[in-house]
Amino acid sequence: MQANDPFAPGAPRGVRILHAGPFRLALGAMPLLMGVVNVTPDSFSDGGRFLEPAAAIAHGVRLAAEGAAILDLGAESTRPGAAPVPAAEQLRRLLPVVRGLAGAVAVPLSIDTTSAAVAEACLAAGATMVNDISGLTFDPRLAAVVAAADAALVVMHCPAPPLVMQAQAVYRDVVAEVCAALAAAVARAAAAGISRDRLLVDPGLGFGKTAEHNWEILRHLDAFEGLGWGRLVGASRKSFIGLATGAAGVAREVSARLEGSLAVAMWCALAGVEVVRVHDVDATAQVLKITEMLTS
Repeated sequence: MQANDPFAPGAPRGVRILHAGPFRLALGAMPLLMGVVNVTPDSFSDGGRFLEPAAAIAHGVRLAAEGAAILDLGAESTRPGAAPVPAAEQLRRLLPVVRGLAGAVAVPLSIDTTSAAVAEACLAAGATMVNDISGLTFDPRLAAVVAAADAALVVMHCPAPPLVMQAQAVYRDVVAEVCAALAAAVARAAAAGISRDRLLVDPGLGFGKTAEHNWEILRHLDAFEGLGWGRLVGASRKSFIGLATGAAGVAREVSARLEGSLAVAMWCALAGVEVVRVHDVDATAQVLKITEMLTS
């Protein structure tokens, strides 16, 4: 990193523009919200609620109206222990939703997939971003697909497929090792022709990590600044929040993790994180609005 890089850790914060196809998103003082639309029967937070295309489209429209700057559409659960979903099934679930939302909202549609085939079809249908939990390690063709579409890309850290990733939750220094893996992912993206102004990095809370690993990463979010054009953090409703706010070592139910999720979102805002991925857009937008008023 050059010494005069305006986005180096500790440099004064300014507005930069994330390019996602024809969309231009200003990354500035407060995080943008990426709203989650799960088109799955088995996601940990809301599996099955939005499986039907009409329900998913209505949910996406609602999240955009509440303040989501990006909608993240996923048709494959990536919770710990989840089995992979074939590309054909992902597309059966996703394509009607992508086509419906592309004409109904004026925000970028992100596709949460590790599959080049799924990404390619959804980008052709109107999506302009890909959220790859594998950091370009599961499908060697994915980077070229994103580059050809002029799409934005989120590269996340995940040490192994979700079915077995928790067995890989062993680190000497979780922050340094995740940072190094994300730097390698950014290099893979650059080699494929994906410019830095289309890249977000995500440390992958909960993906091959223990609860303490997640808290350690959150305490050191500055370590990930400058790797991509911005940082994305997805903590919403995750089990480590339920464990921290539960009693006697018993995690709170997913439906009772809102307040903890909001606290992490505020922490991310204070740490200068550029994008937070959330289920509860309206509540998070309110918290960030107050945070902005108190810090401006």
